Amino acid sequence: MIRALTGFSTRNPWKVIALWAVLGIFLTMLSQALIYRVTQTQSGDFLPAKYDSAAALKIAEERFGVKPDANAVTVLVARADGKPLTGPDHHRVVAVAEQLGHRRVQMPEPKEDDDPAFLRRDHSQTPKVSPAMVAPDRSFELLSVQLTGNSTDPALHDLYRAFRDQAKDAFAGAGMRTGFTGGLADLVDTAEAEETTQMVVGILMVGLIVLINILVFRSALAAFVPLFAVVIIGGAAAGVVVGTAMLTGIKLDTSTPSMISVVLIGIGVDYFLFLLFRFREQLRARPDLPPRVVSAEVSARVGTAITSAALTIVAAFATLGVATFGQFRVLGPAIAVSVLVMLLASLTLMPALLAVTGRKMFWPSRSLKREPRPGTAARVGDLVARRPFTLVLASVALLGALAAGLVGIRMDFGQTAGTHDTPAAATSAEISRALPAGVSDPATVYVTAKDGRTLTVAGLDALPKALAEVQGVGTVGKTTLNNDRTAARIDLYLTADTQSQQARDLVSGPVRDTVARHTPTGAEAHVGGTAAIFADISTAVDHDLKIVFPVAAVLISLILLVLLRSLLAPAVLMIAVGLGFAATLGASALFFQHILDKPGVNFVLPLVLFLFVVALGTDYNILISDRIREEMERPGPARAAVARAVRHTAPAIATAGVVLAASFGSLAVNAAPSTQQIGFATALGIMLSAFVLSIVLVPALAAILGRGTWWPVRPGRDRGRHHAGSPEAQPHREHVTVH
Repeated sequence: MIRALTGFSTRNPWKVIALWAVLGIFLTMLSQALIYRVTQTQSGDFLPAKYDSAAALKIAEERFGVKPDANAVTVLVARADGKPLTGPDHHRVVAVAEQLGHRRVQMPEPKEDDDPAFLRRDHSQTPKVSPAMVAPDRSFELLSVQLTGNSTDPALHDLYRAFRDQAKDAFAGAGMRTGFTGGLADLVDTAEAEETTQMVVGILMVGLIVLINILVFRSALAAFVPLFAVVIIGGAAAGVVVGTAMLTGIKLDTSTPSMISVVLIGIGVDYFLFLLFRFREQLRARPDLPPRVVSAEVSARVGTAITSAALTIVAAFATLGVATFGQFRVLGPAIAVSVLVMLLASLTLMPALLAVTGRKMFWPSRSLKREPRPGTAARVGDLVARRPFTLVLASVALLGALAAGLVGIRMDFGQTAGTHDTPAAATSAEISRALPAGVSDPATVYVTAKDGRTLTVAGLDALPKALAEVQGVGTVGKTTLNNDRTAARIDLYLTADTQSQQARDLVSGPVRDTVARHTPTGAEAHVGGTAAIFADISTAVDHDLKIVFPVAAVLISLILLVLLRSLLAPAVLMIAVGLGFAATLGASALFFQHILDKPGVNFVLPLVLFLFVVALGTDYNILISDRIREEMERPGPARAAVARAVRHTAPAIATAGVVLAASFGSLAVNAAPSTQQIGFATALGIMLSAFVLSIVLVPALAAILGRGTWWPVRPGRDRGRHHAGSPEAQPHREHVTVH
């Protein structure tokens, strides 16, 4: 199958390139048009219905008409001269708020650089505006505003800016100043603050990839062709994922598209580099063969390792499909599908590009005309062959020292967007100086009547009184009944930040206990809100970790068992990546929890890190293992075979590791702490996987175990499988001395 795909692509390269170009452009446009229609921004919507906060969300939608895509904005209104608000001021605030609540906000005219009209959605709407509360010192009054739409959609951001400008002008005419915070306001201000940084980081990442390729291959084509291919493939993969979600009705998390982009850039460039290094090696070894023949043979050989590596990633991420937390359940299959698209491209588009460019791929470098001098990779291979026991002990000691950071590790469920000095952050700080920290994001108790009964405020009076006595609850709002009096809503304004661990402990403990004790007979109650949602998410994630980890480990082991045709080799690789995962997570805990004094590591980090480091790190281990096996099929000492494998493969692994680490490391500059941690930790894990596990530890273990690594099917039995005329069957020119 692999040889058939690569053979067809190298025989018909221009047809394959044209087909991928058309598909890439079409599917990219499709993903841009539909992406905001298949994503949802509320984390609570990903919780199973059995959780308390998920039940509260359902009641809010069905009984109180809260829209699932509603975005809250808190507007602060104060006198421009800084004096306390008077009675007439309050009436003016109410009057302006009523005007804003009846005025339709129109989408601004599109700019020249905006998406085409058919890609943009018209979010024009009349916002829901209502008075919330007045500060105790009457320094300001708060309004609650709701705008509906996907909070990550740039079109909705434009609509919010239009509303913000209208509100500022309206209150300025009444002698008032305004501030905006919470939800959509925080998101828009943070995006504006990050815009330049993200653009610079993106340029630097692309520049780094190009620079690395230029330094390695001394060629412009070898630097830019991989990026061209990855952009085409990435667009196609995004379109496939978005189209599948649209057809199936599945909602994606907002982080899924960016995560797919980072993954595909990293592994796509990696796979292309694997092919480029082997292509250059064989062009140099067999100058008499046409480049298309070499491309077909190299693609078929390396394609086996790439397929093994890609299927490992697919299996790892597909296990997320068994998770209970929906955010994981959709992320895993989405990345798995994207990697399958990348695998197909690696076996078709990439070989076609090699066949078309041929030796010109490495112009103006003269590396094809001369044998390379033994370099660092040769010296490392020689050292691994001579001192395998020493290197194994040194590698295990380094990984063990980093893994020591796991002692006392804590999970952090905070979702604070970052520390940018934005207008929204300043408004939030002003509010918190006069009101409870949770005033703009209350916890909410929903009470519903059973058996067709109705509720009364007087009948529920005991519940808000009991909640007011709970330590940590600053203020209890008025009890509000829905239209048919079958449900009631009670808002709780906590003294702690609603996204803090303190708030989550408060809501999941004392608040829910109090609600359970004081809910009237014939009614049931559920606690919702941000703090309650993330308290339940922590429970769901803890449950999922216990399932996904072992299932993914077993699946990866089975794939390695089948692909490597060995019992011992998969065990060696799994132990190595296990050590790498423990070291990476431990180092992340040391850095964030102890050095930076954060509350802990983000709750999604262990799972994401396990999947990325184990799955992506296994890529490099498979590549080096495949080459070690190939070299051991030749006569001679096993350690000499290991040295040759390291010499030929280490440059590709090192280059690919740096590129992939740079791709993930770009996430570390994101304002969101969770994304920062994922970027930092994954980049570190990839570097450890490439430079410690794949270049040192795995080859050193193979040097110790010798050909027994591949027991029970030892190398050498199928030495004649390559036909005599193929580049793979030709003797290597270099000689590695093992002292």
